[in-house]
Amino acid sequence: MDLSGLEPAAVWRHFSTLCRIPRPSRHERAIRDELAAWAQVRGLGAKVDETGNLILSKPATPGYENRPGVVLQGHLDMVCQKNAGSSHDFMHDSIRAELRDGWLVADDTTLGADNGIGVALALAALESDDVAHPALEVLLTLDEESGMSGAHGLKPDAVCGRLLINIDTEDWGEFYLGCAGGADVVVDAALEAAPVPAGHQALRIVVDGLRGGHSGVDIHLQRGNAIKLLLRVLQMLAAAGVDYRVATLEGGTARNALAREAQALIVLADGGAEALQAALARARDEIAEELGGVDDGFRLRLLPEPGVPSRVLSDEAGRRVLAALHVVAHGVRRMSQRVPGVVETSSNLGVLRVDAEHIHATLMVRSLLDAGTRELASEIVSLFSLAGMSAAVREPYPGWAPNPDSGLLTLFQTVYRREFGGDAAVKVIHAGLECGILTAIWPDMDMISFGPNIRGAHAPGERVEVASVAQAWRLLVAVLASIPPHPPSQA
Repeated sequence: MDLSGLEPAAVWRHFSTLCRIPRPSRHERAIRDELAAWAQVRGLGAKVDETGNLILSKPATPGYENRPGVVLQGHLDMVCQKNAGSSHDFMHDSIRAELRDGWLVADDTTLGADNGIGVALALAALESDDVAHPALEVLLTLDEESGMSGAHGLKPDAVCGRLLINIDTEDWGEFYLGCAGGADVVVDAALEAAPVPAGHQALRIVVDGLRGGHSGVDIHLQRGNAIKLLLRVLQMLAAAGVDYRVATLEGGTARNALAREAQALIVLADGGAEALQAALARARDEIAEELGGVDDGFRLRLLPEPGVPSRVLSDEAGRRVLAALHVVAHGVRRMSQRVPGVVETSSNLGVLRVDAEHIHATLMVRSLLDAGTRELASEIVSLFSLAGMSAAVREPYPGWAPNPDSGLLTLFQTVYRREFGGDAAVKVIHAGLECGILTAIWPDMDMISFGPNIRGAHAPGERVEVASVAQAWRLLVAVLASIPPHPPSQA
């Protein structure tokens, strides 16, 4: 992947490095060590904290020593999603992408522009000898996409800066001052198995072809969730009197991505094929009509299965599992009354694995209100408890409450108006940013988030607009040069 012709050259060179070195969540050591070595060769400060986060630093340029230090913040990991049939190995293979109509696109996998472009912008600012800036720190966290453990593990003395610029949002021309908090609800329970009744054949029902997407950014777009659609299909089969038993269910690969594929291995009583085919045809037509114009690639397929599994879910276990998963909250629960047009609370059934003896499911709950996260997560735990399955709330993180008096926002707006004309929009995002956690650690730090245009994050086909990266770089450089001095009393 040759990005050498793109500008700003330093930004794209760093992004190329991030694409070359695999960096799934909780496997960021290789890229972290590469960047630490790069910084040390250039005489920059480089340290790894107890959690594994990387902090790089550079003194203020001459004349900027009396200005508040700035922290540029992003995360090293990326969401790893690929299309069915792709041989890409996220643990070993580089990301491959191509330029298309002004966008850098990865067709069969996620691109990792979330948050690789933000990291690349920060590294380019740190590297440059032409960018005027106060004391500069680049804070690169681990595991943002699968639990935010890197941010949770930060200590108050990790950085010295008083202003923090998070470069992890995905709409150019928008400044973010708040975000949702969230929590995972994890279901882990033993199930009762039963032998396969005599006279049954095995078949596989597959739901795929969906667009997927980011469970925070895209949750309101009414795209299909393959897991929920598969459960709906299975319930329709039961309502049509199809005599089947479930051996396995699986779908989704990330709690914060809309599931694009799911499948069920079932055993069907002899003589039930005609009723099954008819019920599937009705389900296919019904769902395709519902998803028309939103998820036109939707497919519902029935595939033969060689051999018959030895065990399936018992009738009672199958009934409880399917019922609980069918009704569990997914999608938008409530729109914000304070921030018009923004989702307040949502849930995403992101990962499901069921066999004859065990269920594992992960749902991600988000809310602009921490109480909203707690309440919806509690409802989900209660639902599975009623169905005889244990569930627990894990890895909660707080939301980021907007500060309308932010001096950093005023500075960004002033610089944006000077550089580009007009005003940027000021927004709150339903997706989770680490700023909520960081605000709890550093309550007096002024924070803002911005970034270039990224589309399709957390799904294959993710892309970043090249021109907006150049604009984001121009803004970042101008803001760093415009940080005002400390008031005399704070000098």
